[in-house]
Amino acid sequence: MSRVNTVLGPIPAEELGVVAVHEHIGYGMPGSELDTKWWKTPEERYAETVPKLRRFHEYGGGTFVDVTGICNGRDVDHYRSLSAKTGVHIVACTGFVGGDTALPFFARADVGYLARHFVHEITVGIGGTGARAGVIKVGVSRGGRMTDLDKRIYRAAARASKATGAGILTHLAIDAENAIAIFNEEGLPLDRVLFGHVDDGVNAGKTRDTWIADQGGRIGFDTFGYETELPDPPFWARPRKERLDHFLRFIGGEGRLGQVLASADANCSPLGWPGVRGHTVNYIFEDLIPDLRAAGLDDAAIRTVFVDNPADFLSLKH
Repeated sequence: MSRVNTVLGPIPAEELGVVAVHEHIGYGMPGSELDTKWWKTPEERYAETVPKLRRFHEYGGGTFVDVTGICNGRDVDHYRSLSAKTGVHIVACTGFVGGDTALPFFARADVGYLARHFVHEITVGIGGTGARAGVIKVGVSRGGRMTDLDKRIYRAAARASKATGAGILTHLAIDAENAIAIFNEEGLPLDRVLFGHVDDGVNAGKTRDTWIADQGGRIGFDTFGYETELPDPPFWARPRKERLDHFLRFIGGEGRLGQVLASADANCSPLGWPGVRGHTVNYIFEDLIPDLRAAGLDDAAIRTVFVDNPADFLSLKH
């Protein structure tokens, strides 16, 4: 039976239910805890997050994958408490959002050290919590091209994935040629990699989503809800219909429904910044799934995107 690491322990993949595969309990840049304007106390974070996760559970959400990463506010004890209180399975990650968020201790580490660290967090636990990571996060640093540090992290992630069976989830799918070359050199099957943010308003036009899929990678349309129609849209926003049409075009390709996953990339309680008003993980249920049904997707297709594909991706495959 396939198993998935959650912060409260491994569970059968069949128990994940509807999965929000690319989300954040709380994300902040390194050092944001020193900011006096936007930093929140643990009690404030808890009070802000619990209602969103409870609503997610009430809508039928089963699993929330937190892809905050090392150095960006990851707090596994907080996740464990939230999971126990709300009934939502929470999957934590190891790895980094991008090399430019790695503090110097990690930025100076070699591939071997990074790989061992990722493996330890997946097989033993994160810090002293005993909670095991369930997925590996990697990313392209600012500037749109992988840095030498990014490449070391991607290579370490590939080795950790092969050793543990955990999947890899990327921040941005630009410069995919370099990423895929590294994964191929390490002998990692590309169906273990979810190339994320192919739909964001900044990089969608530069992302070779169909080419990545043709190589065997999984594709993440995971910034749903970051719309130009929001009261104060972020710089990566995109018109709602434009993003939806992009998604529909992609899944119209032969066999691609089995390669796509969708999410909202929302922050329950942003750390060190105000966040984006009017956007939560529950966009998936309140707007996205109704939009998909209106566009003609049936329940079987929606289940493939939100239940079957993430269960397969998150399963630890040795």
